[in-house]
Amino acid sequence: MAAWRKMSVGDIKGLLRVADEIHPDLPEGEHVFAERVKLFPDGCLVLKEGDKNEICGYAISHPIRHRQPPALDSLLGEIAPDADQYYIHDLAILPRLRGQSLAAACIGKLLTVAQRYRTTCLVSVYGTTSFWGRFGFERETVDAVLSEKLRGYGEDATYLERQNSQV
Repeated sequence: MAAWRKMSVGDIKGLLRVADEIHPDLPEGEHVFAERVKLFPDGCLVLKEGDKNEICGYAISHPIRHRQPPALDSLLGEIAPDADQYYIHDLAILPRLRGQSLAAACIGKLLTVAQRYRTTCLVSVYGTTSFWGRFGFERETVDAVLSEKLRGYGEDATYLERQNSQV
């Protein structure tokens, strides 16, 4: 049985193995993941599989300024003090564990953290727009600056947003 838990810096090597398999055309360096878990540990999770203690999925998320997701493979430096939107940077699960509602469980955890913000956004890749739609994410019109940033995420990259129910 697999379960989500908070990520630690020690998990990054295992996370990279998953990222290399899931995102071979969208590589990000170890430094990016290490920075995210240090800056915003509440938004960083790993999926561990039972007795194997093997990382078989991960999620990276954090606050950003509205409609200003970071470029792929870039450092943040800090979480902006005026961050007013939540950003799901990545959710990846190895194919052998898909179809077990593990992604939904993770998204539920992330959206609980996101309740501090009016909206949550993400960049959908690999034709996953309809998957994210099940969680209230909708395609949004983007300006030229955001459109240029999306190109770094691949040809099918789509910016999505959802309203959070404020607590």
